[in-house]
Amino acid sequence: MPCTVTDFEFLNGYEIRFTFSDDTVRIIDFSSILYGSVFVPLRNPALFRQAELNADTGTIEWPTGADFNPIILHDWPEYQKKIEQAMRQPMPVAMIA
Repeated sequence: MPCTVTDFEFLNGYEIRFTFSDDTVRIIDFSSILYGSVFVPLRNPALFRQAELNADTGTIEWPTGADFNPIILHDWPEYQKKIEQAMRQPMPVAMIA
């Protein structure tokens, strides 16, 4: 069974400490990936701290609709660089229109 987020705690800035269903604990600093139309609003610290745990999906979600797959959060070191690069890429014009 895939791991899910069972608890989380906001730390300093854009850091969140996650606890997963397999008892893994991971601290993730989201400051380097808050790009793109879904994540830019989360640069507002007050909005960033409005994330809530959705027990049905096993991950956190923000009021803006932003969320992350819990497997990606669990295995963050494997995905971090790719996500950072993808978030900084300009969106194709066809997707903007």
